[in-house]
Amino acid sequence: MEQYFAETPVSSLIFLLTIIISIYAFNNQNVYGKMMLHPYSVAKGKNVYQLITSGLVHKDWAHLIFNMLTYFFFAFNLERIVGHWQFGLIYLGSLILCDIPSINKHKKDFWYHSLGASGAVCGILFSYILFFPFTKLIIFPIPIPIPAVLYGGLFLLYSSYLAKKQSDGINHDAHFYGALSGIIITTLLVPNALVNFFAAFK
Repeated sequence: MEQYFAETPVSSLIFLLTIIISIYAFNNQNVYGKMMLHPYSVAKGKNVYQLITSGLVHKDWAHLIFNMLTYFFFAFNLERIVGHWQFGLIYLGSLILCDIPSINKHKKDFWYHSLGASGAVCGILFSYILFFPFTKLIIFPIPIPIPAVLYGGLFLLYSSYLAKKQSDGINHDAHFYGALSGIIITTLLVPNALVNFFAAFK
């Protein structure tokens, strides 16, 4: 872990903070009320800090482990590629921007809440795909590896479809817009990212 901090301090700090705060929240229900996103309040200009803190808490162990495993496989390498502050901006930007559509959609739904780092993690994953579109990913329950760019396209279609259904209690809007935010912010920070992406298809 010391090596990770030396080479990738930003992604390492986010990784540890998210795990520690999420585990603490599992044993302190009051933390959820203060940290998870409440669109009704944020839309009225209250508790705006929840745009960030909602990414530091998770519903349960499965939610936390899935997000942090995905983060672990891509975040550290991405920071080495784009740089330290650039990585931080991609993560933080995706975390904030992924929730804007949810705030607008649920601004009148007092009982609606959202939490987890999924939107920001999607931003990191899709930023990584820009640099390595043909990296092979194994996605459960598909038993064979598929190219990352194919997974990305299927993921966006899947998230968009489920966001419209709103039937499983998962904020698919955050996944979709987090992924798009990661792509947009990366191309702004690394101008040749899109050039290299399309060059990989030649």
